[in-house]
Amino acid sequence: MTTAVTHLWRLARWGRTLARHGALLGIERDGNVPPVVRRFARFARFGARVPAIPTYGEAFVAIGPAAIKLGQALATRPDLVGEEAARDLLRLQDSLPPAPYPQIEKSLREAFDVPLEHLFSHIDPVPVGAASIAQVHKAVTSEGRTVALKVLRPGVEAEIASALETYEWAAAQVERMGGEAQRLRPRVVIATFKRWTNSELNLRMEAAAASELGEKLTAETGFFVPAIDWSRTTRRVLTMEWVDGIKLTDVAAIEAAGYDRKALAGLLVKSFLRQAIAEGYFHADLHQGNLFAVAVEGPDGQVRAGITAIDFGIMGRINRIGRVYLAEIIYGLFTGNYRRVAEIHFEAGYVPAHHNLDEFATALRAVGEPIRGLPVKDISIANLLDGLFAITRSFEMPTQPHLLLLQKTMVMVEGVALALDPDVNMWEISEPFVRDWMRDELGPEAKAADALIRNWRTLNDLPDFVRRVMRLVPAESPAPPLPPLPEIRVREQRPWGRMVFALGLGLALGLGLAGVLG
Repeated sequence: MTTAVTHLWRLARWGRTLARHGALLGIERDGNVPPVVRRFARFARFGARVPAIPTYGEAFVAIGPAAIKLGQALATRPDLVGEEAARDLLRLQDSLPPAPYPQIEKSLREAFDVPLEHLFSHIDPVPVGAASIAQVHKAVTSEGRTVALKVLRPGVEAEIASALETYEWAAAQVERMGGEAQRLRPRVVIATFKRWTNSELNLRMEAAAASELGEKLTAETGFFVPAIDWSRTTRRVLTMEWVDGIKLTDVAAIEAAGYDRKALAGLLVKSFLRQAIAEGYFHADLHQGNLFAVAVEGPDGQVRAGITAIDFGIMGRINRIGRVYLAEIIYGLFTGNYRRVAEIHFEAGYVPAHHNLDEFATALRAVGEPIRGLPVKDISIANLLDGLFAITRSFEMPTQPHLLLLQKTMVMVEGVALALDPDVNMWEISEPFVRDWMRDELGPEAKAADALIRNWRTLNDLPDFVRRVMRLVPAESPAPPLPPLPEIRVREQRPWGRMVFALGLGLALGLGLAGVLG
């Protein structure tokens, strides 16, 4: 077990790197940060040259792979790190120098039970991309198909496991300090990050995520997920269909190919809404490097632009109740029904019950009204987030990690859509989709269908319920024999007694008769 001294040494080393990039200045200046943490930040930068403009992303890259993944997680928490840091960390797309190919080839040979030459006729030794956890090589299978080969970096599991230990230890120490640190739930942040990272370290899980998302999006024409080659996929190696497309970062190439940038922006927004609201399962790392414009032939024979996504290591889930709440919140903001949005927050338990609903509705109005109807280019996301997180702080709202992940992805999608079409308005694109989904999910037909399903399930469960009740009730046993009746003894009448009784009876009858006649 790692000792507290080791954790402190690691934190001091990482803190020194962060300080040299100016990444601790926000912690020092934030009055909500526990004093012990602020003192640690000042100690870490002692004697360091601090730049005027912090470079948060570069700091996390300098620390290593685990820190890069942590930086991506913290990009979803502007309430923890501040809006400026969160925006900078959103650009953290973990590009790193690749591992030497001989090490990668060794990993490939260890991953498969058969010789590598039986599976691939060619593997390009120069990677097409290298990230903090894995790198990707173009390859050709023994059947002649071109595929993308994703391989974990050698030794990355052990490095991330040791860092995770220290992150968990540090989060527990900070949360024990109470106050704002407790409300922000740093242990939940690290737990969420750990779940993401462990999933990314198992490439079979990523393959399963891609496969599931592909099935859920079959109805979304124009958005594609590459097919998985399961026979060449293991825990450390992922093989999938090669994507020939143009990265959405390359706007000039998209224009040269004749693709409609406005249509691409709309497709991206609608496909994300289908993932998050209709399906409750969404790609949570939709930055420009993971999205490609591809040519799609429609039913009419015309070629249009479509979008293909890659890198399914970080996925988000929202259950049906959460999606209904989310849709009602978005629709309430569209229509300016802030009271209904406030009611949803209270119904969902996002706001502690002792707060005033009308005051919360007014606070939402102060954030929502300035942006309604504006194009994205005229909306300050920093100011919007600042207003939203000021509300969470004022109303003591506990953090909801799944909503923060969704929010972070929405900001990413908005940024990519804005780069494609500077006049795009996410609200205008989203409103018809959300309205139609709410009608389908919350309308009379949907309620009747839900009731029918609930009743049918109740009937199906009835026999099992009866059996469980019968197991709880003792089985009927034969009635015990009745105790013998007590013996009743009748005393025998003597003859003179009968005579006295007869005379008495006759006298009584005679007197009665005389009374009647007289």
